[in-house]
Amino acid sequence: MKKIAVAVLAAVALMATGCAKKTTVVINNADDLVGKKVGVQAGTTGEIYASDIEDVKISSFKSGIDAGLALSAGTIDAIVLDELPAKEIVKRSPKLKILDQEFSLEDYAIAVRKGEPELLNSINASIRKMKTDGTYDMLQKAFMPAEGEIVIPVIKETAPDGNILKMGTEASFPPFEYTEGTKVVGFDVSQSQVIANDAGRKLQVVAMAFDSLIAALQSGAVDFIAAGMTVTEERMLEVDFSEPYYQSKQVIIVRK
Repeated sequence: MKKIAVAVLAAVALMATGCAKKTTVVINNADDLVGKKVGVQAGTTGEIYASDIEDVKISSFKSGIDAGLALSAGTIDAIVLDELPAKEIVKRSPKLKILDQEFSLEDYAIAVRKGEPELLNSINASIRKMKTDGTYDMLQKAFMPAEGEIVIPVIKETAPDGNILKMGTEASFPPFEYTEGTKVVGFDVSQSQVIANDAGRKLQVVAMAFDSLIAALQSGAVDFIAAGMTVTEERMLEVDFSEPYYQSKQVIIVRK
């Protein structure tokens, strides 16, 4: 009887182990996202694209980095996010990878309040100048190096006593904007410093949640938005956009 009881207990333990085994979620392309738990950064185009997936369960996060932590922990199945921030997330987590498939190409631009052509024209003039005098290429190589680490360039402030020009951004979107110590840095910040210099004004960076930026712009809390913001028809109803300064794409991050 004792041997039989031991055998029964062993069988029960084996069955319990089998029941506890987690089902592996395999995602090889966008079609595999149907019915899955997908993480996005709140207010981004990634959230828009992911919402169109059939039976998807959307989890919105304050930042892509927060979504990356959730994916590593297994509480979501995938993330839809802009390519360069996605690469930074994967670089920090050996558990994650980016699928070799894109959702769409999209243009980043700077947003200003409607009815402010003087500021918009000044920003456009600075973007054109940076693309012709080599400044844009310098910033791109510094913040998006083909090899090695980011080296933050020094953009000297030339109008420290000028009227303040407030840049609204969301500071967890590397390499466009992120924190280094207590300072917000990134491609958009350095580019905005050039814009402020050209306008004879002093740049002030105001960081907040991405989905609060347009409301802050419209209320006058900031003067423009530089936050890796994609030009969309919906946003064009609320703000005016500068000429595009970067073309990105949406990618899918999954666990290896």
